[in-house]
Amino acid sequence: MNGNTSENAKVTKGDYRKARRFFVFLKPYRLVFAIGWICLVLSTVASMLFPALMGQLLGANKTERAIFELGSIDLTDINTILVVMIFFFAIQAVFSFFRVLLFTDVTENALRDMRITAFERLVMLPVDFYNRNKTGEITSRIATDITLLQKTLQTTVAEFFRQIIVIFLALGMIFYISWELALWMLAVVPLLAVIAISFGRYIRKLSKKAQEASAQSNSIIDEVLTSIISVKAFTNERFETNRYSEKVAGIVRFNKKSGLMRGLFASFIIFVMFGGIAFVIWKAKQMEGVSITTAEFNAFILYTIFLGASFGSIPDLYAEIQKAIGATEHLMEMIAEPVEESPNEKLPDHFQGKVEFQQVNFSYPQRKEVQVLKDVSFVCNPGQTTALVGSSGAGKSTISSLLLKFYPLNSGSIRFDGKDISTLNNHSLRSQMAIVPQEVILFGGTIYENILYGNTSATEEQVMAAAKKANAADFILSFPDKMQTLVGDRGIQLSGGQKQRIAIARAVLKDPKILILDEATSALDAESERLVQEALDKLMVGRTSFVIAHRLSTIKKADNILVLDNGRIVEQGRHDELMQAEGTYYRLNKIQTTA
Repeated sequence: MNGNTSENAKVTKGDYRKARRFFVFLKPYRLVFAIGWICLVLSTVASMLFPALMGQLLGANKTERAIFELGSIDLTDINTILVVMIFFFAIQAVFSFFRVLLFTDVTENALRDMRITAFERLVMLPVDFYNRNKTGEITSRIATDITLLQKTLQTTVAEFFRQIIVIFLALGMIFYISWELALWMLAVVPLLAVIAISFGRYIRKLSKKAQEASAQSNSIIDEVLTSIISVKAFTNERFETNRYSEKVAGIVRFNKKSGLMRGLFASFIIFVMFGGIAFVIWKAKQMEGVSITTAEFNAFILYTIFLGASFGSIPDLYAEIQKAIGATEHLMEMIAEPVEESPNEKLPDHFQGKVEFQQVNFSYPQRKEVQVLKDVSFVCNPGQTTALVGSSGAGKSTISSLLLKFYPLNSGSIRFDGKDISTLNNHSLRSQMAIVPQEVILFGGTIYENILYGNTSATEEQVMAAAKKANAADFILSFPDKMQTLVGDRGIQLSGGQKQRIAIARAVLKDPKILILDEATSALDAESERLVQEALDKLMVGRTSFVIAHRLSTIKKADNILVLDNGRIVEQGRHDELMQAEGTYYRLNKIQTTA
């Protein structure tokens, strides 16, 4: 994926081929779609009888021939013509109604399937995909592209082909009425169409620039509102207002220029359309030997107007279809992204939780030249606590990501109860793990829903029991809505300690064999840290635990402490052993105790 908007994308033949993959979403509804197309054709044909009937009505004369015949119906009588027109108007209205209804039905069903497929694919994509793409960009892309597709499938494609049909039928009728006059008309209309297309392209360029400026201004709003605390803390309200004002001024400038050109374009269309009609009328009067009735001439002029309008609308409709093709290509590209590989082998029901790293080497896919872990080997027996310490960038968090099988190894192996991680099913493996991160991100629902996320089939009693084990019950029950208290966006209504304890309750409810604590207490005050640490101590009992520690005082009881430096394990052992060795761990400890 990339960050280019579909408006800026140049659609190639390859893009068309990729966009055709969207037809798989239309296939289940192809019968309904086909009926919609039949209704489109019939409604268009019915509408194209209007110029002929109106011309006949305006020039009705018993002494002149009718433009065309409808069996025994007398089309030289104005009363009969009116009845016939109303009849065809009714036919057109019925077919138009069903065309819109059927196209909407097919579009909404197909886009529903696409949304579900896209979301399902997104949650199944590997973590590396999200390292390569901005989350906000992905969600914006899905929302923008699907909205564009919705408009295109419901109206734009149908209207584009309707105008093509109108052009062919109108051309056929004007040649049927008078081929000599039609040739003169065609000598004028293409020139007008070329000028109209040139105007339209220039206006679209201005509109695109205005859209780009609008997108930049929206980006400023998003940045400022997300970082509003920093904006206020650095007293940059006026700076941000000025920055936003500059972008808005750009939008106004482009839109005013676009408005000026649209005004000129509208005036041009009015001038040349009526000028063209006047020219055709003048030419008809000049032409000798051309036999044409008043009714036929009126119909000819109306068909010419229809033809000009259709020619004028084609470029914009085609541009919209190109945008939709670009949008479809982006969506299909995302849907085609390879999902995580997940073998079929599952962990045994009697899984104990033994973990072995055997000469593991690892580099992130986006930075293959930087080796993050180098020949890392250690064993964590069932129920033991292994602490990971070291400076930032030493590889501590990388080990937790590899335990969760977020990335494939470059070499070496990780084994769970003797089974190689590469052969294990992702769901089976991760279902036996729980992680309590340093920065807890809660979902925007209730406390109950956030705890329940650990085991969506748990009962209310089990959720409350998990909250008690996590030292969270007291503060939860102090809220007026108790478990039904809304936590706000990303849990903003709760303190850091409260969010941590909800995360611990979620882990308790999952009841994993392997627990990963990623600096879970490093950002808390003393009282919150005490409550969270008590909850963590209870949670770790009987589980294989990995503790990524910033505060070394929290890992003194660990069964094994791994000291990492530049991706290597430089020391390992218990706290007392490492302190006696007076190596890296000893120096880190001294720095913290004397700070």
